[in-house]
Amino acid sequence: MTRIIPAIFAAILLTAGAVLFTGRSDGLSEPLLIGAAHAQEAAEVDTSSIVDMVQGAEDAPVTIIEYASYTCPHCAAYHEGPYKKLKADYIDTGKVRFIYREVYFDRYGLWASMIARCGGPEKFFGISDLIFKGQGEWIRAGGPTEIVDELRKIGRLAGLDNDRLEACLQDGAKAQTLVAWYQQNAEEHGIDATPSFIVNGEKVSNQSYEDFKALIEAELAKQ
Repeated sequence: MTRIIPAIFAAILLTAGAVLFTGRSDGLSEPLLIGAAHAQEAAEVDTSSIVDMVQGAEDAPVTIIEYASYTCPHCAAYHEGPYKKLKADYIDTGKVRFIYREVYFDRYGLWASMIARCGGPEKFFGISDLIFKGQGEWIRAGGPTEIVDELRKIGRLAGLDNDRLEACLQDGAKAQTLVAWYQQNAEEHGIDATPSFIVNGEKVSNQSYEDFKALIEAELAKQ
C-alpha cells in the first residue's frame, strides 16, 4: 500500500513554510508553524545547502532514490524489512548507490527530519532507523509538545546533546529550506505517494522485495 499526498496538503506545506519554537516557563520549547506571510519566501528559497543523504559506492552501476516520510507506516515497514535486504544485497556490495529523500506529509515528519539531519550525514541513517523503529510510539505521544519531546529523546539516544538538538529544532531557515527542497524534488520526480523510488532515473512504486530485486538485476544486466 502507499500513502497519497493530497494536493491541498502540499499547498498547506507551502504556506506553512517551516517551524519555530518559543520558550516556555519550564525552559523547554513548543513548536509553532510559521504563518502564511512566509509562503513566498519558502517558495523562493535557495535549496543548494541541503545535501542528499547517501549510502553505497559513488560509482555503483545502479542509483536508487527513495522518497519516504517519517510519519508513513508503510515507510517504517519498508525500513524494517526490505531496506535491510537491499542494503545487505546491493548497497554494501557496491552495486547500488542509495539516496534517501524526505517527504513531508505534516509538521511532525518535518521535525523528525530536522532531528535526523542534526547529527550530520554520519549519524543520519542511524537516527532514521531509530525514528522508524519508534514511529508507533512517538507519533502517538500526544500533542505537538509531547511529540517533539519524544523526538528529542531519540536524538539524545543517538548521542546528540540538548544544546545541539535545540539549535537544530529552532533553525526556522533550515526548516523552510527543507520544505522548499522537498517540493522541488516531488515536482521533479512526480512523487505522489510514499515510499516511492527512482531507479536509474525511472520512477517505480513500492513493491515486494523479490520484484524490486528483479528490477535491480535487470538494471545491472544492462551495464
